Amino acid sequence: MRKRTTDTKLQPAQQDTENDRQFVTALHRGLEILRAFRPTDRSGLGNRELAERTGLPNSTVSRLTFTLWKLNYITYDEDTGRYRMGVPILSLGYACLAGMQVHETAQVYMQELADECGDGVMIALGGRDDMTMAYLACARSVGFLSLQLSVGSRISLPRSAMGRAYTARTSEEERSEILKQIDARGDADYAKLMRDSIDEAHKQIEDRGFYTNIGGWQPDVNSVAVPFRPLDGNTPMMSFTLGGAAYSLPKERMETELGPKLVEMVNKIGRIV
Repeated sequence: MRKRTTDTKLQPAQQDTENDRQFVTALHRGLEILRAFRPTDRSGLGNRELAERTGLPNSTVSRLTFTLWKLNYITYDEDTGRYRMGVPILSLGYACLAGMQVHETAQVYMQELADECGDGVMIALGGRDDMTMAYLACARSVGFLSLQLSVGSRISLPRSAMGRAYTARTSEEERSEILKQIDARGDADYAKLMRDSIDEAHKQIEDRGFYTNIGGWQPDVNSVAVPFRPLDGNTPMMSFTLGGAAYSLPKERMETELGPKLVEMVNKIGRIV
């Protein structure tokens, strides 16, 4: 197998837990390797790319990928020296979804709303994965204009409507942790913009129940989002979002029609799960 040695700094989350005796650093690093893979990585990832994405030394990455490969959590292509996710990871994902009643319940209502809205609308349910929001369910209206994202896709937490709505309504402790990671980037302008956007999301949700993001995630995409906390207490907090191409979903329609419809849908789901 191709191995390279390039040392990089630990990520902030690792630095915060280095001195915690209950924290198993090796397990955390192995999970960071798995989380580094994205749905768009069709050709796989090499050790160097994994080191860049995780911030781990390449020598550490080499040992971790070898271990994960031996356990079949990732596969290895000898011709390219690249890894891909293995089938056991898929079983873990389905086990997660199977444990969430909201996933199956929401899918029906999401598709009904997507069909009603039309114009290439996409509706998604997502949960937090570090500084991203991972899609747990998706529904699209008929049309080629809908966003090409699917279950398992991850989008930026601080820049997306889904992520900002989530951050605005989560616990003070978790919000502080998210803001700390935003600040850790070392870009003061970026941090201020993200903090101001999250504050605005909190205000909008308080006032009308949803948050509107006009071009904040992608310049040509508009979206609205509603945070969702299941009543059963065993399912983590999530967010629903509705979005699409800006020219087919203008701000006025998002605020006067689609935002209220998304709130209504989330309230229906909330009465069931």
